[in-house]
Amino acid sequence: MGERAKTLNELYAPASSDPPTCIVLPATTAIQFEIRPATINMLPKFHGFESEQPYIHLNKFLTICQTFKNQNLDEEGVKLRLFPMTLEDHAAAWLYSLSTNSISVTPP
Repeated sequence: MGERAKTLNELYAPASSDPPTCIVLPATTAIQFEIRPATINMLPKFHGFESEQPYIHLNKFLTICQTFKNQNLDEEGVKLRLFPMTLEDHAAAWLYSLSTNSISVTPP
């Protein structure tokens, strides 16, 4: 007997729930960790508009990252996890257009 025919929904569903990303997260020994919603809400937003200042955005982002510590993650791991949450619109599109594994703590 042949293989069961896939439904239309199955054919158009993403092949992976964990798509490739440009960011390589550093290894961690933590079994679990938590980044609180209040922390995420404090993050500045950058849209990529001409009127926005990217260096000011980065300065604000780094300042906020210095205000908290996570015992289970190193500082760079926290930054790499949080930074994509600060980008929206054109800036987010730029991030998602980068090559897989092109951003890491150590050069590839």
